[in-house]
Amino acid sequence: MEKIWLSNYPEGVPEEIDPTQYNSLVELFQKSCEQFADRVAFDNLGCELTYAQFYDKAKVFASYLENELGLQKGDRVAIMLPNCLQYPVVMLGTMLAGCVVVNVNPLYTPRELEHQLCDSMSETIIIMENFANVLQQCKAKTPIKNVITTQLADFFPGLKRIIVNFVVKKIKKLVPPWDIEGAIKLNHAMKLGAKGTLTPVQLHRDDIAYLQYTGGTTGVAKGAELTHSNMIANVLQALAWLKAFSTKEQEIIVTALPLYHIFSLTANLLTFTIFGAKNILITNPKDIPQFVSLIKDSKFTSITGVNTLFNALANDPKFPEVDFSELGISLGGGTSVQQAVAQKWKKITGCALSEGYGLTECCPLVTINPLDAGYTGCIGLPAPSTEISIRNDEGIEVPIGTEGELCVRGPQVMRGYWKRPDETEQTFYPEGWLRTGDIVSIDEKGFVKMLERKKDMIDVSGFNVYPIEVEDILGRHPGILEAAVVGVDGGERGEKVKAFVVRTDENLEKDAIIDFARKSLTAYKVPKEIEFRDELPKSPIGKILRRVLREEDAEKQKNS
Repeated sequence: MEKIWLSNYPEGVPEEIDPTQYNSLVELFQKSCEQFADRVAFDNLGCELTYAQFYDKAKVFASYLENELGLQKGDRVAIMLPNCLQYPVVMLGTMLAGCVVVNVNPLYTPRELEHQLCDSMSETIIIMENFANVLQQCKAKTPIKNVITTQLADFFPGLKRIIVNFVVKKIKKLVPPWDIEGAIKLNHAMKLGAKGTLTPVQLHRDDIAYLQYTGGTTGVAKGAELTHSNMIANVLQALAWLKAFSTKEQEIIVTALPLYHIFSLTANLLTFTIFGAKNILITNPKDIPQFVSLIKDSKFTSITGVNTLFNALANDPKFPEVDFSELGISLGGGTSVQQAVAQKWKKITGCALSEGYGLTECCPLVTINPLDAGYTGCIGLPAPSTEISIRNDEGIEVPIGTEGELCVRGPQVMRGYWKRPDETEQTFYPEGWLRTGDIVSIDEKGFVKMLERKKDMIDVSGFNVYPIEVEDILGRHPGILEAAVVGVDGGERGEKVKAFVVRTDENLEKDAIIDFARKSLTAYKVPKEIEFRDELPKSPIGKILRRVLREEDAEKQKNS
């Protein structure tokens, strides 16, 4: 497809970026930390780390991995942390030791955690103590040999550390830490690391930086192999776009989305860190009153989030009291930004809420709107050095204005899925075109419009829920004959998970099914509604037709 979008690029945005200017993310971080050494890099609940402190701590942690644990280049290290000061430190430290970062959702159930640790063959994990009981339940079934635990305030000084730990445990009602045999506390690991000398590991652009797990288009959690070159390219693509709109001496970015998620990882941690920004890490964004109090007087300049987060903030009674005098960039992604939310956000903050689009397999940025354009109803223009092709079911490119599957080619496109060559082959067309599974159209100016999400995927507040996984869990209940799971209208939160169930036990209640699902699924995957059916609609070959169920539910809601 001809790059018709280039003529509509904002002034100052280049057509191409050069990912070869860095050999690895480590080199990129090193140069940034040297350049901005005295600036504050991260702020979490009022405790700060400068760029120099951040890099020094990362080197100490890398020394521990290398000298005490004997980790080698390419070993996988799982990180199971919420947004806190420890995350960037251990993430960079893992790379400095030449290892591969495996990001893990701290809210995983034992079943989900076991799968990811086994699939990635991770032998080392850094985990927040409050979630360690989950690891305890599955550790024996995984390759894990080294467990490093930490508390939220471990990097906090003296009295503040004691106060923060007390407040977090009391108010958040977090699970008390589990005593895992052989585990070592992060602060002790750092003391051991400080005694050794780090031997630099030679990293190359083609080395894997992250195994970033995603359901892709099949629902089977698999690791996207994101190389240093992939990530560098996407950081430089995002940076090129941001620079055209940034006017601040130092950006202050609010990081509320979890850093284990690819959107926040690239957009906030990597891009804004390389930008020399200050990252305000929000550990629990669901606590909106606390969230608002933390940013009220920060004079933040940028914020990223999903539609539901912006909506929750905009509806908080004290949010209008926040100082928005420096806010210049508001970027939504992960799920479609709703027009009503964008309008309300602009009215309160004075800053346009723009939308971008990406996916894990692209690190994630693919398209983005001009950051001063406001709501466009589109997902934007392809980023620099990004090619797109819109194709029909036969793989043939369709004309402008015609809907089809969005295919992407560029330096940010993953190498493939970890240990899954067959699925990798199915995900790509020849000549490196990644099939996203998303149905879009493009107008004559190059703006891409999202028409339909991946087939059957459910979007819960920006997180993907795949029906096949939920159906598999429900199918394990002895009182359930069949189950089909779809996404239905969830109001302000976007979509919610609904299950249609055929029972073998007429005494089986809806609450019992939900309780059963909670034992194996992260909260956002658990069905919020259960509807009993005598039978489920099926195709001639016996395949359950989820599409019919969605349409029937929508019609039912319309007539109610």
